Amino acid sequence: RRSLDRAAFTQGLQYTDGIFYEGTGLNGRSSIRKVELATGKVLQLRNVDRQYFGEGIVTVGNELFELTWQHGVMFVYDKNTFNVLRTYTYQGEGWGLTTDGASLVMSDGTSAIRFIDPKTGKETRRIKVTDGAAEVTELNELEYIKGEIWANIWQTDRIARIDPKTGKVNSYLDLRGILGVMDSMGTDVLNGIAYDAKTDRIWVTGKLWPKIFEIQVGTKK
Repeated sequence: RRSLDRAAFTQGLQYTDGIFYEGTGLNGRSSIRKVELATGKVLQLRNVDRQYFGEGIVTVGNELFELTWQHGVMFVYDKNTFNVLRTYTYQGEGWGLTTDGASLVMSDGTSAIRFIDPKTGKETRRIKVTDGAAEVTELNELEYIKGEIWANIWQTDRIARIDPKTGKVNSYLDLRGILGVMDSMGTDVLNGIAYDAKTDRIWVTGKLWPKIFEIQVGTKK
C-alpha cells in the first residue's frame, strides 16, 4: 500500500514511466497530476478549469487524454508539461478511459465501451458489456490488462474483467474489505486501476481514499 492525497476524488489512474498519473474530479477541484510511487507525493499538478468535472485519463506516447463528465470535452495535454495541445468532443457522458495500445477505450456510465482514434477523436467502434443476457452498466474507471478491459463498477467493490472483442464479462474481482474500517471513514467508492506490464503489477484505489493498494490476482483451481 502507498499513501495518496486523501482530498483527491480519483477518477483516473495510470502507471507510466515509473510514476502514477492521476486525474481527479469535482467542479473546482478537478486536476491532473503526477504522483510518486514510493511516497504518494504529488510531483506535478495542473488544475482543470472549475466549470469542468474531470473524469478518466490515459497517456498515449507523449500525450495525456482526459475526459470530462457532462461537458462532452476531451482534453489532450502534453504528458510532460501538462500544456493543452487540443480538444475533442463526444456525445454523452465521459467516465473511464484507457488504451489497448492503438485506440482510446472509453466508458460513459452505460453498458457501452467506445473505441476512439487518439489522432482524430473519432469513434471507430463500440461494444455492449454483458453478463449472460444482462447488460452491465455504470462502468467507471478502466484499465487494459493482459488482453482484457478491467472496469470499476460504480458504487460497488467489484471490478469486471471484460473481453474487448465480445463485451462479455469473463469474471469479477471482489475487493470488499480491502480498505480497513478506520481508513474508510469519509471515503467514497472504489475507483482507480493501474497496471505496469513490465513488472506485471496491479494497483487499485478509490475516491478520497488515503491509500493505493498493490494486488495480486490468483488463479482458481
